[in-house]
Amino acid sequence: MSSKKKKNAIHWITRVSVVGITVTTAALVILLSAFNGIEQMVEKLYSDFDPDITIRSAKGKTFFDNQIDLSTIQKVNGVETIAKGIEEVVVLKHESKWVNASLIGVEDKFLEITQMHNHMVDGFPFLKEEGEDLALVGATLLDKLEGFIPSNGYESLIIYSPKRDIKMKLGRNPFDTQQIKLSGRMNFNREVNSEYIVVPMQVAQDLLDYEGESTVVFVDVNNALDNETVKKEIQEKIGGNFVVKTNYEKNELIYKTSQSEKVIVIIILLFIFIIAAFTLVAALTMLYIEKKDNLHTLYALGADKSFVFRIFFIEGLLISFKGIILGLILGYAICFAQIYGHFLTMPNSAGEAFPMKVTFGDGLMIFTMVSILSILASYLPAKFLRRSEVKSA
Repeated sequence: MSSKKKKNAIHWITRVSVVGITVTTAALVILLSAFNGIEQMVEKLYSDFDPDITIRSAKGKTFFDNQIDLSTIQKVNGVETIAKGIEEVVVLKHESKWVNASLIGVEDKFLEITQMHNHMVDGFPFLKEEGEDLALVGATLLDKLEGFIPSNGYESLIIYSPKRDIKMKLGRNPFDTQQIKLSGRMNFNREVNSEYIVVPMQVAQDLLDYEGESTVVFVDVNNALDNETVKKEIQEKIGGNFVVKTNYEKNELIYKTSQSEKVIVIIILLFIFIIAAFTLVAALTMLYIEKKDNLHTLYALGADKSFVFRIFFIEGLLISFKGIILGLILGYAICFAQIYGHFLTMPNSAGEAFPMKVTFGDGLMIFTMVSILSILASYLPAKFLRRSEVKSA
């Protein structure tokens, strides 16, 4: 092979090496930012409807209101708002449609805790108007019932709930029923949208015969404080008769699954980066072959093997870090273009942009990982080539 062809081959291999490192580094930035965006979206959807902390009885489904001192909980540092609630599985009927649903009877403060006004598809976020009780229903649940929220007037549903402590007899109706009008439909996440109906606390108590009883207490925590810390203090004050959980613990599987997927993707991309780094080995080897005569001249002028090692090592670093810097620039450019330009939208989301979230910590982690791999990819072939040169000498 002529000297000119050798140089062209080296240039092409070097370019392939730079491109491979650039693309892999950019992919790491983009995918980690995408996972951050998805995590943030999922956390927002679940954390808005699931208050920061929930308190339930450790010994049964319900508890009497006088069994728990809400004023003591309110005094805990970080507690913003408290609301009692009742949760139960019911059956909803609209005209000829019947659907199972999860009913939540709540105090008005629950609407504030869940930021209900930010999650309305249509209608209005309130549970009472002019003294009349109203309900909020999940968007998908209302679709199952083939209902809608009219611009004027109200759509109505009938709620069926099994009677409490009833002995079944032939001809006896086993259900208590309650007709209620809908003020609006809500959109949080798939589970809430397809299963939940929110009604006033008094409606749930009358329907379920839970006079002076609740099944859950919702606690909203100041954003400046850690939910886990507040949870521990609440648990100490109310004792072992109640179970206190944070919203993370309630949806632990969802968060852990997202984190596991993120780790797996990082590992896969790092393997791809290692494969891309093999082109760096090829580039250094070709450079060694092309410059072999020059190396003999350097040895004749007094250069030692450490000097030769540094030449190839630094050359490898220059190639790899060029790819890393270009990859970081490209990756973050694409991320910011999506954040501010909304070029990519999520399917079945009415044009909502795919979420992206850029963090300094992820950038530092990516730079550290690919730098370490690049140093190894430069060091090992340079070490091998130095030994080969010594043996040939």
